[in-house]
Amino acid sequence: MKKKILLIGACTFLLCGCGKIPTLSNGDEAVVQFKDGDKISANELYNEIKNTYGLTTLTNMIDKYVYEKELSDKKSDATEYAEAYLKQIRANYDTEDEYLQALSSMYGYQSEDAFKNVLYISYLQNEGIEKYVSDNITDDELKDYYDNNVYPSMTISHILIAPDVKDDATDEEKEKAEETAKNKVKDLIKELQKVDKDQIATKFAELAKANSEDSSTKDQGGSLGEINIGSLNSQYDELVSAAAKLKDGEFSTDVITTELGYHVILKTKTGEKKSYDDSLESMKESITNDKLTNNRSLIPEAIKYYRDKYELDIVDSELDREYGRYMNNLINSYSNTES
Repeated sequence: MKKKILLIGACTFLLCGCGKIPTLSNGDEAVVQFKDGDKISANELYNEIKNTYGLTTLTNMIDKYVYEKELSDKKSDATEYAEAYLKQIRANYDTEDEYLQALSSMYGYQSEDAFKNVLYISYLQNEGIEKYVSDNITDDELKDYYDNNVYPSMTISHILIAPDVKDDATDEEKEKAEETAKNKVKDLIKELQKVDKDQIATKFAELAKANSEDSSTKDQGGSLGEINIGSLNSQYDELVSAAAKLKDGEFSTDVITTELGYHVILKTKTGEKKSYDDSLESMKESITNDKLTNNRSLIPEAIKYYRDKYELDIVDSELDREYGRYMNNLINSYSNTES
């Protein structure tokens, strides 16, 4: 039996006419009454709300129902996320009135509870999308990823040179700063190329201490320790991938670019490669992130999958048509972002 989506919780709908426009069983009763006897009825209020906020409210209610069913173990995480997000906003304001005014003017919510509910649903939806993509990764994709993208642990040192770009810099100034940083890395590589192989580690440590802008590693000769994909945050993934191509004792002769800036790296030791089973969860996470980055159409596909799974039947035919148009627009908007 199809599950009906009821828009007004405790009220009963009576279907009338072939258009399937719900009316409330108490719909003629007044919500507001004027002294001359005129009134605003419950049905009038429902129709007004439907025509202004109805679709947004409906999709939020659908998603809350669906994702709480699918991801019941994530509800507390979603609540914590929403509360932490609001707490971060609140910290920017001295009074409660200023905070609530900011929620209204900057975010468009008239109450903290309303915004918290949307944050809660958004967290669950994001988790659901990732789960959908992860659950649909094939064995062949996993094997290919293991063979080509899972590396042995590596002991690596690096020197980071970040472009000196001010917030108000022009495009020309930014480009000049980027070029200056790259050239500095090239000069460091030339310095390393001048020394004998058995002196490279010592020279690298000296150059790191004198030049690296990674304050957490420069005094240790730039040492990142034993790392792999996932050991550090994703900003280092390009660096780890480049290190996998080096032999022990080799340094990079091309400038390595990451979100942090530009690097030269030294690989000193190669460790063991994790087994396929031990790598499974991290592989799924990496493949999922790659897919969602490179194939944005998976997002509406996942949303549609969960909603269709519960066979929702929108009783109000007007809202049903609006929902159909909304889903088509959602799918098309993500399809249009594909390169």
